[in-house]
Amino acid sequence: MQIVELAIPLPRAEAASFERLLELHERQVARIAYRLLGRSDEAQDATQEVFLRLYRNLGALRSQSDVGAWLYRVTVNVCRDALRRRPPFLDLHRDFASASPTPEHLSEAEQQKRILADAIQQLTHQERECITLHDIEGLPTREVAAIVRCAEVTVRSHLSSGRAHLRDIILRRRP
Repeated sequence: MQIVELAIPLPRAEAASFERLLELHERQVARIAYRLLGRSDEAQDATQEVFLRLYRNLGALRSQSDVGAWLYRVTVNVCRDALRRRPPFLDLHRDFASASPTPEHLSEAEQQKRILADAIQQLTHQERECITLHDIEGLPTREVAAIVRCAEVTVRSHLSSGRAHLRDIILRRRP
């Protein structure tokens, strides 16, 4: 990813630290952004914004031991903002319909992945965030609760309702 040069360059040591953090976390942030937003162009913009915020706040984060958790939280917040800015009836399925070959050319595993990805986009944003962070990224409930800023019991509730919604969505798609 290309981060645009900012007017205030970082000192050499901080620039190296930023580059290392970018290398370590870029794919993870981009993957989460894509799963939360469902569109690659929006996910790229969100990823760029997350690392721009990291760049701006690098000095303040020195004392923070877990930059990864900070990045998760910022990624979720940036994606929430992007979802709020979306026009109300945006076609969330456009990426899948235009970029994929017909289902008969896909393997069964690829078809199942696409069906699941499509179903995840139909969840509420709270369910989608919790399922993405917990079930897909493998974060513990406590960490998910800290990232999305709610109680652990609320995360478990979103996970339960999200899984039930996924099951219903997927069962409705079957012939």
